[in-house]
Amino acid sequence: MATKISEFDTSAYLDNEEVIAEYLTAALEDANPDVFLAAIGHVAKARGMSAIAQKSGLGRESLYKALAPGAKPRYDTVLKVLHSLGVRLTVTA
Repeated sequence: MATKISEFDTSAYLDNEEVIAEYLTAALEDANPDVFLAAIGHVAKARGMSAIAQKSGLGRESLYKALAPGAKPRYDTVLKVLHSLGVRLTVTA
């Protein structure tokens, strides 16, 4: 009897603002910028990629490309996506 294992979908657990804020904060603390971009992608998937693409003014395919592993999106692209997600970055000392 074969065991079926489904792929873990992070976006399925990003169901409220507090969880999303904690998730993005933890991802931003990682030294690897790809971790934060992946986290933004998971949040965008949880909120609906088409809706985020429309709100950010990006095409859906462009959004997927910008958040793909290894992508180097422009700073303004990241800000547009974050704004469309309804989150903001803050700096503290």
